[in-house]
Amino acid sequence: MSQRRTWFEGWRLLAALTLSLIVLSLWIASMRQFEVEGVRMVIRFTARCSLLLFCLAFSAGALARLRPNAWTRWQRRNRRYLGLSFAASHAIHAVAIIVFARMDPAGFAEATSPASYIFGGIGYAAIIAMSATSFDRTAALVGPRAWRTLHLVGGYYLWFQFMVSFGKRVPAMPLYAAFLVPLLVVMALRMIAMAAHPRGRTAEAS
Repeated sequence: MSQRRTWFEGWRLLAALTLSLIVLSLWIASMRQFEVEGVRMVIRFTARCSLLLFCLAFSAGALARLRPNAWTRWQRRNRRYLGLSFAASHAIHAVAIIVFARMDPAGFAEATSPASYIFGGIGYAAIIAMSATSFDRTAALVGPRAWRTLHLVGGYYLWFQFMVSFGKRVPAMPLYAAFLVPLLVVMALRMIAMAAHPRGRTAEAS
């Protein structure tokens, strides 16, 4: 089946999304004169953008199998670049967290815990490893089995971390439950796709 390609694909997609995230983050911080509250707004903004980009990348294979159409084929074709855009968003998120820690050490200490360092560190390690192996040459170096295992385990770990990070805020801010919906939908799609195409489970894991 021929696949019609558009301008907004591949490295152009990654560059456009990354540049947009940087510009929007700077604009959001400038709304509060680059003070602590502005930095915290950037942290929240990039967390939500990361959630969206992660869900787009993590559901790409399942949607392409369940509902093949122009959009899902585009999404599947650009899954690598959506994943790298997620990594770029979370890199900006990390920079904002570091700036917050330097500007307001007391507020940062209050907002974090030892568990957040441990599980957040594991999450960032997974993002770095998955990003580093998102290129043909590095993927070939680690081998197909190790690549699939890394992206499978890393993807599900990040999904779980998003569930915990947003879910723990629901008791105090019930509207945060809305952020759990796309995560649950993505997981349901993956489970349905694996059940409908059991022979494609290995490919679906990536």
